[in-house]
Amino acid sequence: MQRRSFLVLAVLLILATLVPLAEAKVKLPSIISDNMVLQQGRPVTIWGWADPGEQITVRLSGPYSDQSIGDHWKGMQREARAKADAHGRWRVTLGSLEPEGQVTAGRLPLKGQWETMIITDSSGEETAVKNIRVGEVWLCSGQSNMEMRVIQSNDAKNEIAKAKYPKIRFFQVKNVTADEPQKECQGRWVVCSPETVGGCTAAGYFFARELLQDLKVPVGLIQSDWGGTPAEAWTSREALEAEPSLAPLLKRWDEAVGKNKKQARSPHRPANLYNAMIAPILPYTIRGALWYQGEANVGRAHQYRTIFPTMIADWRERFKQPDLPFGFVQIAPFRYTRKGNQNNVQWCAELWEAQLMTLKNTSNTGMAVTTDIGDLKNIHPTNKQEVGRRLALWALATVYGKNLVYSGPIYQSMKVEGNKIRLSFDHVGSGLASRDGKPLTHFTIAGADMEFHPAVATIDGRSIVVGSDAVEAPAAVRFAWHETAEPNLMNQEGLPASPFRTDDAKCLTEGKD
Repeated sequence: MQRRSFLVLAVLLILATLVPLAEAKVKLPSIISDNMVLQQGRPVTIWGWADPGEQITVRLSGPYSDQSIGDHWKGMQREARAKADAHGRWRVTLGSLEPEGQVTAGRLPLKGQWETMIITDSSGEETAVKNIRVGEVWLCSGQSNMEMRVIQSNDAKNEIAKAKYPKIRFFQVKNVTADEPQKECQGRWVVCSPETVGGCTAAGYFFARELLQDLKVPVGLIQSDWGGTPAEAWTSREALEAEPSLAPLLKRWDEAVGKNKKQARSPHRPANLYNAMIAPILPYTIRGALWYQGEANVGRAHQYRTIFPTMIADWRERFKQPDLPFGFVQIAPFRYTRKGNQNNVQWCAELWEAQLMTLKNTSNTGMAVTTDIGDLKNIHPTNKQEVGRRLALWALATVYGKNLVYSGPIYQSMKVEGNKIRLSFDHVGSGLASRDGKPLTHFTIAGADMEFHPAVATIDGRSIVVGSDAVEAPAAVRFAWHETAEPNLMNQEGLPASPFRTDDAKCLTEGKD
């Protein structure tokens, strides 16, 4: 009898191995996964795929029962339902989430608020997403200076050793290209620790660390970047086509692809990175974006005046956030020009100008100037700590309402006074200053002939007076108008002034498509 029972059991076990396991009916995008950070203070979008017609329920489950969290928490939308469409796609929106550690109406703060998300299909089968935090989520994008890792930054060994910040999380989008917008990307959320932080974007990490220390809430970074890539690759084809001046750029690439199909795969091709590395994360709710790019567009700096704000507007439309905060880094001085091409030394200055124009003409943007922390021999300066700090100053002041000086002097206007020109600035802070205590450097002045001469620049209260014995009737001033310029003008808070010019003479890069 026992032998027969043993044989029956053995047969059943064998049959069980032959029956294919049922696949889960719910599939989630990689960005909705364990260790993720959800944006606080605004509706949160959750999406995925299932069999057409499936009824999907999404519920956030915290460390406390409904009875213990009180009526206040019951009133918050922690559950939502949706039905998968004919293509199997579904999407729900959860109500605004309060941040971890928030104290409301005298109640104790919730540890993690909601730590698990349960997604249930029609059959009752559950999919769990664990170790969720609620806080601030920022998208970090651009080329190699955003891609540059913590392990490559200043004092890397010490920075990595002390990176014990489990409330900071990273999601790295894998570098791929695509001809059409994709629905999914490869990547996973990673908890910050000395074992993981080395591979994270350095500029993004130091930004996140500043936010964590000031706001006391978790910070999530979505890292989507690729070294050496131009801004047009990160912009949708529709947005580029809507701008007539960019038609020659698109035509050139279309012709190149027609001759060589491999060019469909280039990370430099317009929209290729948007399709593969931005489109898949678009429904994710974020607070803002950080951008560190421009080096790849230096030779077409005048065109960047159009491409850059076009990309910003495109992302804001795609994320459905018309005022999405957008902070960016003004690229550092570097010897872009090779010997024999000295006429091109102002290309970098023209790119700086395009970035400055974007700052002035595009609302809710911020710019971190880096003329004082570059490396003329290395296009990848290693002081990413200060880059992250300056981006954080902007975010803390403008996004989070902190009262602090967050920008260096930005040129505002000029006035001719005899044989000199007086310059006025925004973001003077406590006053103008010289970084090294020496006379101000990298000012030039010209008359109507637009022949620029070295000038003497003197701080006079909250303005600067510029003049030269070589120019009797001045008409224009330029500041740091050279790719290797490392000027010393700053405000007393130590933030450097952005390069600028007061004239509007034709750019050397104008017409380059």
